[in-house]
Amino acid sequence: MRIGNPTNNKFFLELNLVNEKIQEEYLQKIMSETKSVECNVMLGDNTTKNIETFDIKNIETFFGRFESRLSEWRSQGVTYSADEDLRRIFTKSEIRIENYILSVHVSLQYHVLLYYKPIQKVVELQKKLAELIDSNENSESKYENEGDRLIIEKLNEIGFKDMPKQELFELFYNDEALAAKIKKMIDDSQSEVVDIQSQKNQLFKELDSLLLETFHTTAIIIDEQKLVNGEEGCLCNIDLEFIDNGAKQGLIDESMINDKTKSQIKQEIKKILDIVLDNNS
Repeated sequence: MRIGNPTNNKFFLELNLVNEKIQEEYLQKIMSETKSVECNVMLGDNTTKNIETFDIKNIETFFGRFESRLSEWRSQGVTYSADEDLRRIFTKSEIRIENYILSVHVSLQYHVLLYYKPIQKVVELQKKLAELIDSNENSESKYENEGDRLIIEKLNEIGFKDMPKQELFELFYNDEALAAKIKKMIDDSQSEVVDIQSQKNQLFKELDSLLLETFHTTAIIIDEQKLVNGEEGCLCNIDLEFIDNGAKQGLIDESMINDKTKSQIKQEIKKILDIVLDNNS
């Protein structure tokens, strides 16, 4: 069961009150750790501007406290996931108390925007790349346009003469060793073009190394469905489950929980509150 869900049960109401405080303080902590700072960046046209970002390492440090401070809990550590520009940082921990599993899941979903570092080297590399492309556009176009003809020509040279064009291409694409051999023969015959492509790839690689990640999120509490839908925000879910024949069950009969176990559950949930309050107790 999700701690915080509506209930009339006295014990679960007590847990809900602690959870309410956790949610409030957790949101305040997220707001603090994602506080925007200005950052100077360079755009693709070499102009610079100030944009707002935050330091994702602050969230990583905060989430890391759940693992270090909940030392008796089992944790997977702080984890990142990415789907293009949408990112998520999260951690999940759980502890078994008698026949019950208490778990906590904290997460922040945010977007990443890429800019160049505002340094002269970016301008110089882009200038070199533009000059290389402009001065060699015709030779590269010719290389691409003659690709099919060269493949057939090289296949004929190594004994596949008079085969229908379609069969030649099927042979080429289905035989990796042969494809590699043909590619080398073509590259050797047009080494100048291959060298230009290599130079371009190197320049692109150097430019990529000068990219700067900036981060944006919205400091609001969201639920798991909104998380799955890709919305920005954070969540802090606490769940209590019953172990029945080795399987987790979400429906819990409070009358079956003895007083000692109830006390332990409350103590562990209060540890979560201490973390978001940054208490060391």
